[in-house]
Amino acid sequence: MRNSEPRRADRFGIGLRSLRVLLAAGCFASSSLGWASHSPCRIQATTFEGWKAEELFNDWVRLTVVPQLGGRLMQVEFGGHRYLFVNPKYKGKYFAPVDSAKQREWINYGGDKLWPLPEGHGEGYWPGPVSDVLDDGEYKLNVVSQSNPCTLRLEGPADPATGLQYSREISLGDDSPQISFHAVMKNASERAIRWSMQSVTQYDTADSRNPQDYNHDFWAFATVNRQSAYLDGYRVRNGLADDPSYSVGDGLFTLHWLYLENEVWLDSDAGWLAVVDDSTKFGIVERFQYFVGEEYPGRASVIFYKNGAALELDNGVPVLRSNHPDETPYYMEAEINSPMMRLDPGASYAQDTAWFPVRAGKGLLAVTQVGVVERPLAAFLQRDRLALAGSFGVFFAGKLKAHVFDMHGAESNVVELKDVDPLREVELNQTITVSPGARRVAIHLSDEQGVDRGSLGEAEIRKLGRDS
Repeated sequence: MRNSEPRRADRFGIGLRSLRVLLAAGCFASSSLGWASHSPCRIQATTFEGWKAEELFNDWVRLTVVPQLGGRLMQVEFGGHRYLFVNPKYKGKYFAPVDSAKQREWINYGGDKLWPLPEGHGEGYWPGPVSDVLDDGEYKLNVVSQSNPCTLRLEGPADPATGLQYSREISLGDDSPQISFHAVMKNASERAIRWSMQSVTQYDTADSRNPQDYNHDFWAFATVNRQSAYLDGYRVRNGLADDPSYSVGDGLFTLHWLYLENEVWLDSDAGWLAVVDDSTKFGIVERFQYFVGEEYPGRASVIFYKNGAALELDNGVPVLRSNHPDETPYYMEAEINSPMMRLDPGASYAQDTAWFPVRAGKGLLAVTQVGVVERPLAAFLQRDRLALAGSFGVFFAGKLKAHVFDMHGAESNVVELKDVDPLREVELNQTITVSPGARRVAIHLSDEQGVDRGSLGEAEIRKLGRDS
């Protein structure tokens, strides 16, 4: 349980016996990563699963974009790990929206794309998911920049039904795995319209070792709004209200993926969601800006949709529908919504988001500006030796530094700890020398250019007695 409180030292993942070893030995863990010069980001044409595609890549990540498929980002690869769902049923195929509409069939290629909200029927609603020019029309691709950052621009056709036209820029720099998105919805009609823009990302939840089974160690996280409009901090929009996939503890909403169709809405206000494959310890954090006081569709800023089997009635008898991966493949959608925006003819609205591939597991507790926290920082002092412990994943390569503060809140010294890299999990178990007046410590990450990117966490310093 997240809110359980076992023995205090063990709660931070380190016992007093281990602390004695750390303090007595004065061990100082080191890393062999060192400073590295990185290759420039690049853009190149390629073929992906039979489609003409464009790649953006650097030393950490490789992004694959297929303009023909509604401008989709079809795959993100980080350290050899592939995150996104690609529908095997449609690999290498393309169906024009007009043909799909005649067959009343949605062609779900997978990947990541933009959709409008709210969904529904009637004026002011989008009858999705549906194959239309927004979802899978052919987008025009332009290379905006071929050097740091490398940027592609995708511009879609105008949709007469909604009045919308989408475009977005996808950028990747030289010195980190950060992926930046600048998405724009424009009123391409001659009437005033009102919509929310939604980024929809389909994550692959199949077991990589056995694609006929689902990944039993797939998780997603988001913060719960303390002033949530929803009774439990979230709203089950579709599916079982008591779906065992969901739990809330310590202000964190947790989704443990199960093969049950369900959709859950959150009015999360912290500006991030995280998706984690605990079997491989690869995760990704999606960041966005939450606007307090703005109207969100159904009040939801974040939506998780689980594709899966569902219950339905057959002559009054409950039966399980679509319970085979060939019919209902394994994937989960993570969706970020913009506020509802009124657009006059020719007006536009932009939404900026960023993704951070990271090493992380199901123990994720928090997200900071520079990484994720699985075991919070713990700091124990015996005489002038300060033992530091914690477990993290980082968004940037660089060095961790301990900033030590005295009883008056003044910074007394800064100590370099270890080199870190986004491709490696960070286990902090180090001791440093500090003055006896040390009261608090914060762990910051300085990137390879020496810029302080921010804090991974801080802790009050607890003193251990002579016999502890």
